[in-house]
Amino acid sequence: MSLRLIFMGTPAFAVPTLTEILGQGHEVVAVYTRAPAPGGRRGLDLVKSPVHQAAERFRLPVFTPKSLRNAEAQAEFASFGADAAIVVAYGLILPVPVLEAVPLGCLNLHGSALPRWRGAAPIQRAIMAGDTETAVMVMQMEEGLDTGAIGMAERIAISPEMTAGQLHDRMMVVGADLMVRALAALARGSLGFTPQASEGVTYAAKITKEECRIDFSKPATEVHNHIRGLSPAPGAFFEVEGRRVKVLRATPGEGSGNPGMVIAENVIACGTGAIRLLEVQPAGKGVMSAADFARGNGLPVGSKVG
Repeated sequence: MSLRLIFMGTPAFAVPTLTEILGQGHEVVAVYTRAPAPGGRRGLDLVKSPVHQAAERFRLPVFTPKSLRNAEAQAEFASFGADAAIVVAYGLILPVPVLEAVPLGCLNLHGSALPRWRGAAPIQRAIMAGDTETAVMVMQMEEGLDTGAIGMAERIAISPEMTAGQLHDRMMVVGADLMVRALAALARGSLGFTPQASEGVTYAAKITKEECRIDFSKPATEVHNHIRGLSPAPGAFFEVEGRRVKVLRATPGEGSGNPGMVIAENVIACGTGAIRLLEVQPAGKGVMSAADFARGNGLPVGSKVG
């Protein structure tokens, strides 16, 4: 049985879910996404979101309201007569009139093992905290921040070297499959929901620019988690002689010394242990191996970064 759906999403993460929903024969009567934003090479062009572009390829009607809090936007949303709404990293708060406008509710695809990592940056926060496992979940949306009951979940292991970008891409695929399975159960009337546990709640706050700077006074394991949790974007960084260098890949290294001291080629001492750089991006340049960076610019042994 196909459902009549409204899809709400913005980044590339949401596109596979939209594609799978359509592939399963569901009718998407409207796509809601964030309005085009300045971008392009010079930042002057208005660039449509990945979901917006995908919706146009599928010839679906697209809506980009700045807010859903006004009566006009809420009435328009209700006018589509959808059975349910699917929300994947949309970016706007859904007020109660919107949540209640669809009889089967609003289902959200969330990238964490709720109630751990509720909020804006669950993928990055899980890796930065050193978690070895996470999940992607289909949640029934309600007023609270990611507090709704869980309909389906799929566990995902986080390997020791996995970056946020790699976990993002894995979740993107697993999540799309999970959502279409949840919709199949919803259409049959067999999708049950389990309230989230009241214990173990943590919040995944938005990543700030300030916390992207690497703190080499921390243990090497924490520095490593910090780097891979922010890779590829926004990217953890350090500065050396006034130059900013993003670190996209690193691994725990051997040796010790004063935190921030280069103790061997591309090896920097941490509070405990050391970190070996593998892939970096100096300001104004492209991504390169740490070996190429050492040949072209170098971090001389004995120099200090921070």
